[in-house]
Amino acid sequence: MPIAILSVHDKTGLLDFASGLARLGWKLLASGGTAKLLREHQIEVTEVAEYTHSPEILGGRVKTLHPAIHGGLLARPTSADRQELLNLGWDYIDLVAVNLYPFAATIARAGVTEQEIIENIDIGGVTLIRAAAKNHARVTLVCDPADYAAVLAALSSGEIALEMRYKLAVRGFQLTAQYDSLIAETLARRI
Repeated sequence: MPIAILSVHDKTGLLDFASGLARLGWKLLASGGTAKLLREHQIEVTEVAEYTHSPEILGGRVKTLHPAIHGGLLARPTSADRQELLNLGWDYIDLVAVNLYPFAATIARAGVTEQEIIENIDIGGVTLIRAAAKNHARVTLVCDPADYAAVLAALSSGEIALEMRYKLAVRGFQLTAQYDSLIAETLARRI
């Protein structure tokens, strides 16, 4: 059974996407708020903390940063890598749907505090994007809700072509580059 991890701040289109994955036989993992929303809509989901056997900590600052998640994303399609994961009680993670904390919207607000700026620097989401994009030969990254329908259509037809995974990976690297540049520029202006 293929596994998808869903960890999104912007929940636009999430319910339809998650329902579509579930109908196609995918196991869904999700972080706190995403898992809560899926459960509220009777979509079967395993919370990341349950999968990793490690609770979210530091007020939600650490959710998906765990070897069970990143090993599942970064494992190569070899029997040795797969067996190593299985020996640890984990498996491949085949798809990541993730989007980032709204840093640009946060810094645009009048009166925003330094603490609010810092708390809206996404760490886990960027890490999920980079891991999935790096391993695009096996993993599908979806970091824009506008891509949900195309990904579901491809999955419904059988599988996602390498060319599509490659384009989605490039989009992910572009997103993280822009995100990090905005953070660096913002913090540099505050020195």
